[in-house]
Amino acid sequence: MLEFGGMTWRPARRDPFTLSKDRREDPNGNVPLGDDSAKLAERNDEPPSTESENMDKFVEMVPNWADELMGFNQGTLVVLIGLVLLVFVARLVAVMTIPNMFNSLCEKSPVAEIAIHGSSKALGTAVGAAIMWQSSLSLIEGTTAMMPSTVEFWLPSIAQVVMLVAVIVWALRLTVCVQAVVEYWDDDDVLDGAERTLIGAVESVMRFCIVVFGSIFIADALNFDLTTMVAGLGITGLALALAAKDSIANVFGAVTVLLDRPFRVGDWVLISGSEGEVINISLRTTLLRTSVDTIVTIPNANLTNKPIENFGKRRWRRYQPVISLDLDSDPDAVQSFTDGVEELIRNDENTMKEDASWAKVTSIAKDSIEVSCNIYWDVDGGANEKEARQSFLLNVARIAKENGIVFYEPRIRRSA
Repeated sequence: MLEFGGMTWRPARRDPFTLSKDRREDPNGNVPLGDDSAKLAERNDEPPSTESENMDKFVEMVPNWADELMGFNQGTLVVLIGLVLLVFVARLVAVMTIPNMFNSLCEKSPVAEIAIHGSSKALGTAVGAAIMWQSSLSLIEGTTAMMPSTVEFWLPSIAQVVMLVAVIVWALRLTVCVQAVVEYWDDDDVLDGAERTLIGAVESVMRFCIVVFGSIFIADALNFDLTTMVAGLGITGLALALAAKDSIANVFGAVTVLLDRPFRVGDWVLISGSEGEVINISLRTTLLRTSVDTIVTIPNANLTNKPIENFGKRRWRRYQPVISLDLDSDPDAVQSFTDGVEELIRNDENTMKEDASWAKVTSIAKDSIEVSCNIYWDVDGGANEKEARQSFLLNVARIAKENGIVFYEPRIRRSA
């Protein structure tokens, strides 16, 4: 038994009945290894399993199967070589057939196609390792197999660990299929911000659970004493909590964002001086893509105690241009001009809050007449807002031309 880091590892104590017959007794007598004689006698009365009997038959089918070679008898060595070949064949079959089972999902989602084809090798490895694991156990439990004790001890454990690692890798690669599943059931084939936020959260939680439970299964396969591990976590829990306090704070920050929903994927936000579009919300960080196409990574812990300005939550877009007219403009023409601009604003299909929208002369400066506008538009996104501004300003220029209005130009005024 080995102890390190508050954990205990004990070599697996295989049932003496499962050991090869010539190793159930020590060289000097009939004293069982690793068990008491009463239990051994009881187990010896139990009939061998069907799988073990079948493996014994395979061993005995080999000519001169009892001849010893490098610590194996020939029958055992041939069966092990056959198992290795079977593992490769099973892996190849799994890699070729598994993607075909999800054709409908792959056709609709390129993400699913990449994930399924990329993870099929890991799943094929898991299938092959599972065959080796169970077959080697059945072989060892039989009465005819003979192999070195080191091989007998480690072969099933290694096969089991390889199977578990392959399953974990397969599951991690498949987490991106959450997006494919949502896309498959989405009616409009377009993911909105709420759906993309949910996808990111589910993928992060799935990865966390896969790693945690996978580590537990691997520790169990390696015969770690899980009870001692849990007790060790209690002793070292304080140190781990102090070391991982930032990570824990980030997780709680992610939970807060998902519950309070101050923003979602696709929103344009301003957080602690960083402004950009939210492109991903994970358990640890939130990613923003800025206007110059850079990525800003913000720890989720910062989101719980920092002000967040969400431009995506705006109910309308407010535009307040100031139009400077030449000081020599005819007052009646200016009046007609402002009336025309107000009519333009109210007749615009994007205009909201018509009672609060206006265009009025607000001041007369020493060189110009200032006409201020107050406009509320119902538009989505910066591109649509820019198009609305362009249309408005060009129409203002047309109204000015119709009324003989000249815009203020400082160079002309100074030269006069």
